[in-house]
Amino acid sequence: MVIGSDIPYKPFEYRTNEDELVGFDVGIADAVFGEQLGMTPNFKPTAFDTIIPSLNNGNFRVIMSAMTINDKRAQQVDFSDPYFTAYQTVVVLANSDISSKQDLKGKTVGVQKGTTGEAAAEELKKEFNGDLTIQSYDQIPGAFSALTNNQVAAVLNDNTVNAQFVGENSETVRFLEGKGAAAEQGKQAPPYLTLTVEEYGIAFRKNDDKLKKRVNDALATIRENGTYDEIYNEYFESSSGTTQS
Repeated sequence: MVIGSDIPYKPFEYRTNEDELVGFDVGIADAVFGEQLGMTPNFKPTAFDTIIPSLNNGNFRVIMSAMTINDKRAQQVDFSDPYFTAYQTVVVLANSDISSKQDLKGKTVGVQKGTTGEAAAEELKKEFNGDLTIQSYDQIPGAFSALTNNQVAAVLNDNTVNAQFVGENSETVRFLEGKGAAAEQGKQAPPYLTLTVEEYGIAFRKNDDKLKKRVNDALATIRENGTYDEIYNEYFESSSGTTQS
């Protein structure tokens, strides 16, 4: 089972110092495609901004890449049942004077191309009547590097990936705090600003219905038998403010 994925995107898919591919998506793929469906998952690195066309061109069978289910993407691909809940969040330098969402007005923010982080930045730009500069990077480590090098004032990205970065660099970066979309929707809000509430899904080519049903059944099974929780607990800690879907 060849799986398209944007790597690195820690903690969902990334390589260790020993070049082993690991991550939450990798663990879920092993459980779903390996243990439940008797296949061998094979991740194929692919740029996120071209990953849907690559799927539809037959370069791989499915996408597992922390991909948010939304209407625009659903016009091009079919999605599995949701398997993870995420939020778009903001990371700034620890010594930054940015203390609220409004303080981002007039600033430059970093995002990854083709992501819902980029879409959230576009929405923020509209809210600020165009007074926001968006710098898009091929991969999220580029945006993080730009932040630490003072090339952007903030990074907008998924909470769990941001949490990993903040946890590894707690002396130099921090989350932007404040209430947001999670609290407004009555979700178990993490202790920092949330711009959106999103659900991740596995993406399939249109009409790949038999495989999609088998995958949905497998996802339900690993939730019921405790495998999902084991994988979740391996990659996420309660202190990171993540929550299961």
